[in-house]
Amino acid sequence: MASVRQIPLTCSGHTRPVVHLAFSKVTPNGFFLISACKDGKPMLRQGDTGDWIGTFTGHKGAVWGVALNGDASRAATGAADFTAKVWDAVTGEELHNFAHQHIVKSVDFSQDSQYLLTGSNEKLLRIYDMNKPDCEPTTFSEIGRAHV
Repeated sequence: MASVRQIPLTCSGHTRPVVHLAFSKVTPNGFFLISACKDGKPMLRQGDTGDWIGTFTGHKGAVWGVALNGDASRAATGAADFTAKVWDAVTGEELHNFAHQHIVKSVDFSQDSQYLLTGSNEKLLRIYDMNKPDCEPTTFSEIGRAHV
């Protein structure tokens, strides 16, 4: 059996440690990679080559969590500036800014992209409805206990 030689993908551009990575699903335009970094500048790249596409600017602190929705049209970021943000992944425009009371460490989209889940150092999970981003999120503070 022949061995497969793997060549590591090197993506330069960040100035501080990279703390989280996420791939998109395969789309008609290929697949994408988003990186979270302590430099506060999450970056979007081609998933197969690592080529830089763009940087999402707007956080004022380390970015700890990143996610891309199913068709890679939206990006989410969670940061040390106590915010989670949703971005248009094509234009780089900030679409939504969700304030928290502490560092946001995790973000993810539901499979249908209708909801955004955030996890923070407040020991809370929040679920935001992307069709009603100005409404209060559903919040979970204990297993099985929701606060709407």
